[in-house]
Amino acid sequence: MDLLREKKLFVMDMDGTIYLGDKVIKGAPEFIQRVRDNNAKVMYFTNNASKNPDLYLEKLHRLGFTAHREEIVTSGDVTVGFLNKHRAGKTVYLMGTPALHETFEKAGIHPVKEGEPADIVVVSFDTTLTYEKLDNACALIRNGAEFLSTHPDINCPIENGFMPDSGAICALVTLSTGVEPRYFGKPNAETAEYIEDYSGIARKDTVMIGDRLYTDIATGKKHGITAAFVLSGEGTMEDVEKLDDSMKPDIIFGSVDDIR
Repeated sequence: MDLLREKKLFVMDMDGTIYLGDKVIKGAPEFIQRVRDNNAKVMYFTNNASKNPDLYLEKLHRLGFTAHREEIVTSGDVTVGFLNKHRAGKTVYLMGTPALHETFEKAGIHPVKEGEPADIVVVSFDTTLTYEKLDNACALIRNGAEFLSTHPDINCPIENGFMPDSGAICALVTLSTGVEPRYFGKPNAETAEYIEDYSGIARKDTVMIGDRLYTDIATGKKHGITAAFVLSGEGTMEDVEKLDDSMKPDIIFGSVDDIR
C-alpha cells in the first residue's frame, strides 16, 4: 500500500475494473476520489475502442464517477497517433464502430468506403460488424494492405459474462488471410510511450490497475510501470499462477474497493 501511495498517476482500466457493462463495481467511484484526495492524477485508459472518449465521459458521469475529458484515453487514440506520425498520407479501411470512425475523422484520418482500395486495414472491437465488412477487410489484406488492430483483447467483460472483442475478430481475419495484425493499445510499447508523453509523468511514478493479465498487467511488467491486478473482471488467480514470475502482478486485489 505504501508503494501505491507514492504514485503520481493511476492509469485505470474501465471494463472489468471499475464497471461491468452498466453495473458499477462496488466502491469504484470512492476509490477514484481517494486517489484525487491523495493529490495523484487519474487516467481512464481502455483498450475498448468501440466508443470514443466523449461517450466514455458521458458513461462515467452517468455511473457516478468524477472524470474530465482530458483524462480519458482509448487504444483508438494510440492508433491514430501512430498513423498520423508513421503512416501519414496512407489510405485506411477501418472496421470499427461509428464512434471509432468519428475518432479517426477528428484526427484527420478519413477511412475509405466499402469496395475502395486501401493501404492499411485497421480492425477493432466492432459491435456493428457485418459479413460485408469482414469480407472487405480480408480481401484488402490478401491484396497486400497492412493489417493493424487497435487492441488485442479477446473478450470484453459484461454484466452476464463476456462478448467477443477485437482479438477474437482479428483471429478470424488471420485464419482467413494468413496474416497476423500489428496490435496497439495495451500492452504494446506505443501505449506506454503515449501514457508517459500525454501525462508528463514518469513510468516509475505510475501504476496501471486492471483486470486483464495479458493487457493491463503486461503493460506494466514490460514497460516499467507498477502493475496492480484486480479480480473483478476477466483474469483469475489460476491465470496468475500460470505466468512466469517476471510477468506476475506487483500487487493483487479482489477489486478496487480493497485498495485503501
